Amino acid sequence: MEKIFNGQVALVTGGSFGIGRATAIAFAKRGASVVIADLIEDAEQVTMKEIAAMGGKAIFVPCDVSKAADIATLIDKTFSTYGRLDFAFNNAGIEGISAATHECTQENWEKVLAVNLTGVWLCMKHELSHMQRRGKGAIVNCASVAGLIGFPNLGAYVASKHAVIGLTKTAALENAKQGIRINAVCPGVIRTPMVDRITGRDKVAEQRFIEMEPVGRFGEPEEVAEAVVWLCSDAASFVTGHSLTVDGGWLAS
Repeated sequence: MEKIFNGQVALVTGGSFGIGRATAIAFAKRGASVVIADLIEDAEQVTMKEIAAMGGKAIFVPCDVSKAADIATLIDKTFSTYGRLDFAFNNAGIEGISAATHECTQENWEKVLAVNLTGVWLCMKHELSHMQRRGKGAIVNCASVAGLIGFPNLGAYVASKHAVIGLTKTAALENAKQGIRINAVCPGVIRTPMVDRITGRDKVAEQRFIEMEPVGRFGEPEEVAEAVVWLCSDAASFVTGHSLTVDGGWLAS
């Protein structure tokens, strides 16, 4: 694989599992040094080990993206280790507790928005301050197909992901002439720990989701990762403010 990101640094939040793990590895395969941020590190350190096995460089930084102090520490650690930041995938997110809008608790509402929306804003706030000084950079925020349509009983999650798309567009316009591109990915049903929690790994529940997918299967984390690294690459040099669906045709059906 061509090392198109040699000498560059990528930050991935929620990088221990699922889409975040696949994206951290995808950046490393292309030569980037990677900063993996997550609330917890997976016990087997799979992400770090896979990157090390390919001769790549990576560090893990524990981080709660809803806390400004954690984000400041994360960025400081990125620069003290690598001295730069070229790409960021603001991916950390939670689904929250499933409940109808009138039954959603304030605690659940605030927790989901704190991670999924405030977390993305805090990350961009710090990432942009450094990228603006260099006049270059690319950021991808993880939204969802739930940021484009509604889903019953996931009001907080849906609201947070719609907001991420709006925030992405706004930040993209603000930075369009500063050499910084900002986009979002909107995954459909991807085989991740989050989807496993939603289905409980129940085969009947999984089949219901599969039947709604025009391609007839779940997506894989690596398929979203490929979209993220493309959006960060020079191949997407005229793409900013865009929300790219990676959903197997879900929204087209």
